Amino acid sequence: MNHGSKLAAAFEPARLDPERRRDGAADRNRDQNRDRSFVTALARGLELLRCFTPATRQLGLSELARRSGLPKATVSRLAGTLAQLGYLKYEPANRRYSVGIGVLSLGYAALSNVDIREIARPLMHELAEHALCSVAIGVRDRLSIVYVEWVPSRAPITVMRGIGAHLPIATTSIGRAYLAAASDAERNAVLDQLRGDSACDWPQIRRGIEDARRDYVERGFCVSIGDWEDGIASVGVPFTAPDGTPMAFNCGGPAFVLDRERLEHDIGPRLVAMVRDVGAAVGRG
Repeated sequence: MNHGSKLAAAFEPARLDPERRRDGAADRNRDQNRDRSFVTALARGLELLRCFTPATRQLGLSELARRSGLPKATVSRLAGTLAQLGYLKYEPANRRYSVGIGVLSLGYAALSNVDIREIARPLMHELAEHALCSVAIGVRDRLSIVYVEWVPSRAPITVMRGIGAHLPIATTSIGRAYLAAASDAERNAVLDQLRGDSACDWPQIRRGIEDARRDYVERGFCVSIGDWEDGIASVGVPFTAPDGTPMAFNCGGPAFVLDRERLEHDIGPRLVAMVRDVGAAVGRG
């Protein structure tokens, strides 16, 4: 098998079970039913917390039930429990819930474990100022990449995202970079879910991920120009933390600042070098 055939095979997702739900929940449920350590009530409570996003900060019981797929009575009990424990906050005036301080404390605890942020931040600042765009670190959360660090430049025009922002894994440079370096099993699992999503243009999604994989093999970085949002361009590079956590870095901003020529011949190589320096600083160089 030649190099091109191997590359194509790496992107051939497993065949979809016609009965499988888009998010793979049916398969997870079957596996969980066999696992005596799995606590369904706890899982439902955590799924309820996932309904909240930076763009959706307050939700009522009906909205939570719709988003989680759980019965409203179950949502009422779970939300009440989470509110008593401080993970949700109830607003009697509008009968809606929002994320409580308890979740914030867990988030900071998780971020504190990502020591790479402290090491990378000065190098990220240097690149951000050179590019006049922001630089970020992200980790995977299902079909998204979540920023765990974000450094803006002093440029008057920038793309404001910030820590905690969720970006689609399939169409962003940081998501494609993550997938480019992922194991075949993880990559195929993600592609399997994307292929089953009727809302996405699967042939275009797959082509973009395949092209990004080739770019990574040949140049060490992946590019996205207008694939996620019109007028937004970025370059991404994968990285594995010393504890084995897979993540990725990106540098992105307005396309009129980061045209293809600059991305491919300036910012891309600089981001690769920056990630290499981060690796050397943490003993991975």
